[in-house]
Amino acid sequence: MSETDAVDAIIEQWRRERPELDPSAKGVTGRVVRLASLFQGAYDEAFHPLGLVGGDYGLLVALRRAGEPDGLTPTELARQRMMTSGGMTAAIDRLVGKDLVTRRPNPEDRRGSLVELTAAGRAVVDDAMARHADVEHALVAGLTMAERTDLESLLRKLLLAVEVGD
Repeated sequence: MSETDAVDAIIEQWRRERPELDPSAKGVTGRVVRLASLFQGAYDEAFHPLGLVGGDYGLLVALRRAGEPDGLTPTELARQRMMTSGGMTAAIDRLVGKDLVTRRPNPEDRRGSLVELTAAGRAVVDDAMARHADVEHALVAGLTMAERTDLESLLRKLLLAVEVGD
């Protein structure tokens, strides 16, 4: 018999308690949600020594990917991070306070600003990116390269199908 996990137990409980419902999709969704939680915990642990919390990494890495010297507007960052403008303002303020990002006037829009990495922010995000990659490799180490390729293809297919409704 193959190994079982917590999701198997949940599916079995629902089959017992609500036999008229089909809980089979939870075999995928429950595992994706559980893995996301475990992955986030591993990332948080890796970023803790750098003083990064919550969505700090996501904001910093979005700026790093944007390249230099332009920066991004708070609206562009909020859109990329799927955050409200209020949440983004608080996140930017926190990172400004840590001297990881700075705001400067947007030359294209006098009413707006651009958010840029500071030298310290660039150093922190580059360190965090290396830690992130190490964590990712550790998280998928239990799969062969062929299994990783198959899973990547299936997850892409699922993501594209779900994003259509986005």
